[in-house]
Amino acid sequence: MGSNPMYPIFKAIFWVFVLLLAFSFFGISIQSVIHSPAGQENFGYALNLLTQAWDWLAHFVRNIP
Repeated sequence: MGSNPMYPIFKAIFWVFVLLLAFSFFGISIQSVIHSPAGQENFGYALNLLTQAWDWLAHFVRNIP
């Protein structure tokens, strides 16, 4: 097929750049969102969910015969 393995990385970088431009256009400060109490709560909750999902996945993989 000849697909370039670096292509998904460039695609992700492009979309992050577009997202940052959109935030700038609408006047959204990423720093103020991250440092706000609601932002801290949301990031903590998301991290907790990711940790639980990772633990479940690790337990599931260990128990595969």
